[in-house]
Amino acid sequence: MFEHFFQCPYCWEEISFLLDTSVGRQTYVEDCEVCCNPIEVTQHFQNQELIAFEARELGQ
Repeated sequence: MFEHFFQCPYCWEEISFLLDTSVGRQTYVEDCEVCCNPIEVTQHFQNQELIAFEARELGQ
């Protein structure tokens, strides 16, 4: 697991998610731990290294 810090696209607070380095490329939804809004997360790992990360609003 890899802890990645980033800014929530809703409340702009710095938060972190634990990312699974064994998955490769993955998109999923997880709630912000501060404001509880759903964030669509896209991650891409290659050789256990994070090469791309995006966190965006779901547009409720």
